[in-house]
Amino acid sequence: MVRNAIPFSRRKLDWVIVLFFLFNLLFITYTVDIEQLIIPDPYQFQQPAWPPAPMVRLIHSYGKTFDPLLMARPQWWKDTIWLDVIFYGPFYCAAIYAFVRGKEWIRIPAVFYGGMLFADVFIILGEEIAGPHASPHLPIVLALNLPWLVLPILLAVRLRKDHPFTSAE
Repeated sequence: MVRNAIPFSRRKLDWVIVLFFLFNLLFITYTVDIEQLIIPDPYQFQQPAWPPAPMVRLIHSYGKTFDPLLMARPQWWKDTIWLDVIFYGPFYCAAIYAFVRGKEWIRIPAVFYGGMLFADVFIILGEEIAGPHASPHLPIVLALNLPWLVLPILLAVRLRKDHPFTSAE
């Protein structure tokens, strides 16, 4: 049986997934998250070369207002960020390429990534809800984290077929 590639332009859900990966790569992983590794103490630091000062102010403002965990930066939290910087960032590059080009080899890595991401966010939200650094504005923090719970499920559903980027002729 011959399989025909489905053009990226016709795979609307893949556009959402690629935009999510781009947002994570460019904003979350290597701006928001890496700031928490570069600046160990957000209350006493010198402005680093990266991220830019306006971003550092934005991140710290969000943390002070909504997310005490982001400001506390316990070791387990930093460990999740190291996973993001070392593994998820490169994954996003590969996944963006694979989804745009319709490369089926991304199926297993993407489902694996989705499971890891879901577990990370689930644990983080446990702290946000009932831990020593619980959020005083839980509905906002939950809403802002919801995409990182939904996308892993979406990936598993999207990639359940053996050939998600082609159709049978």
